[in-house]
Amino acid sequence: MARNDAYLKKAPKTMTLAEQDRLLRITKDHRHGLRDHVIYALALGTGLREFEIVALDIHDVFTAQGKVRQRIHLRTYKTSNDDPGMQFVFVPDSLRYKLAGYLKWKKAQGEGIAPEDALFCSNRSKRISERALRHNFTKWMSRMGYAKTRDGRQPFTFHSLRHTCGTNLWRATHDIRVVQRQLRHASIISTTIYATPSDEDMHSAVQDLNC
Repeated sequence: MARNDAYLKKAPKTMTLAEQDRLLRITKDHRHGLRDHVIYALALGTGLREFEIVALDIHDVFTAQGKVRQRIHLRTYKTSNDDPGMQFVFVPDSLRYKLAGYLKWKKAQGEGIAPEDALFCSNRSKRISERALRHNFTKWMSRMGYAKTRDGRQPFTFHSLRHTCGTNLWRATHDIRVVQRQLRHASIISTTIYATPSDEDMHSAVQDLNC
């Protein structure tokens, strides 16, 4: 008989703090990396999925006065989660600062900043696609020196940023309900994977054992 025990699941693949900082630094410092820098900061700070990020319009993130909202209300989200009260995410202050700077950059680039214009555009000034989001992430992984495995895969995918957000939030709060609400899981069972200790956690935990 199969056991439906979330605690038996392996901890999700996440980036270390050093890897997160390196990704954010390399995109921030690159002359063509600002858009992707903000996208990755958004994913790490909110846990939004690829299609949710792609669907964002200016008015979803900014008020009519151009101020960054404290929380983003989603018009597009995973339909299996049918609780309308959970269809928003809270925005860290450090991310709000980056988003404010990004809006000024969009305006300087001549990109549309009307309420219903896309928040993130491709190089052709069209709404960025999920495919482009994944492709660009792979390119940045290569620039970071991550080689593909024998089956052609990178060690991290764009979705790893969502997992990393959940893990970071759990480690900061140890409150599974906080993680559930930010990631908008309909069932807390889905959230418990972030409370599963990783190999890194276990190695750190046993160091002070009396032996």
